Amino acid sequence: MGHFEFQKVGSFPLYICEYKNMHLKQGQTNFFPNVSHFTLLLCCMNEIKKYLPAAVLILFTAKSFSQTNTIPEKVSHAEPLYYDLVRDLGARKGEKEFNAGIDFSKHRNYNEHAFLVEYEFAPINRIGFEVEADLSFFDRTVAKSEIPGSKLESLRFSSQYSFFVSTRLKTTLAVGYTQIITFNEFRNISKNSFIKGTVYNPFFVAAKRWSSNVNTLLYTYPLFKHDFTTNKLEVEWQINSSLIFTIPGTKHFAGVELNKEFDHGKFEMTIRPQAKFKLDKHTAIGFVAGIPTKKTDESFSSFLRIIYEP
Repeated sequence: MGHFEFQKVGSFPLYICEYKNMHLKQGQTNFFPNVSHFTLLLCCMNEIKKYLPAAVLILFTAKSFSQTNTIPEKVSHAEPLYYDLVRDLGARKGEKEFNAGIDFSKHRNYNEHAFLVEYEFAPINRIGFEVEADLSFFDRTVAKSEIPGSKLESLRFSSQYSFFVSTRLKTTLAVGYTQIITFNEFRNISKNSFIKGTVYNPFFVAAKRWSSNVNTLLYTYPLFKHDFTTNKLEVEWQINSSLIFTIPGTKHFAGVELNKEFDHGKFEMTIRPQAKFKLDKHTAIGFVAGIPTKKTDESFSSFLRIIYEP
C-alpha cells in the first residue's frame, strides 16, 4: 500500500506530489512512481482550485487590455453640446478629447458665470473615461439682494461602456456612471468643511442615426444627492433628448436639445437650440442658447464649448 503526500516548497504555494510506499524501508522515498497523470492531477486539484479564480481574473483582465489591432465598428452620432457624453459612443482605444466651456445665465437678482474644463479618453475599445471640474461665480444685479457665493461647483469622475454597436441598425446603446463631488461656497469654508456632499449618477444612453444627416439621442439618469451636513439623500431625475441635423459634406451641425428635470414632483424643461462648427481637423466650437419653458428664477442663458481632439 502507498499514499500521496504534499510537500510545500518555501513560502510560495508550490507543492511537490510525493508517493510514500509503505513496503520500502523506513526513510526511502519514491518520487513520481509509475502512476497515471490523471492520478497526479487528482492529488493536486485540491490545491490548484484555491488559486484558479484569481488566475482566471488575471487572464481575463490581460485579455481586455491586450485587444487585437482590429478596428471595431462604430456609428458616427452627433453628440449634443450642453449635456455631452463621457466619450464618443463606440469609443476606440486611444481616442482623447479636451473641452472648455463658458456658461452665462441670468437670474432674477443676479447673474451666474460658470466655467468647466474636462478631459476624455478611451484606454480600450468601447470604454471611455472623463474627468471634469466646474466653477461658478456670481454678481448681484439688484442692490442688497441675497445671492449665492462663488465656489468650485463640482468635480466629476465618469466612465461609459458602449455595450451595443450596430452599423446595420445605425444604433448604439451605452451605460455609465458618474461620481460627483460637490463643494461649499468659498466664503463658508472656514465654517464648514470644503466638501459639501456627493452625487451618485448612473446613466443610460441610446442613439440612432436615421440617415446620413439626421441624429437622435436619449441620455437619461437619476441623481442621488447625498448632503454630508444633513446626511440626507434626495433623488432627482433628468431626461435629455436631442435632434441634430448635420450639414452634408461637413462636420458642422445644428439642432436642439431638450433638458427635462423631475424634482420633488415638479417638472421643468429647458429648450437649447445649438450649432457646432468644425474649425479644422482637431478643433471645433459650439454655441448653445437656453430657453426655460416656465418662468422661474432663471431666465435666458447661453453656453460656449471649445473642443480639441489631438
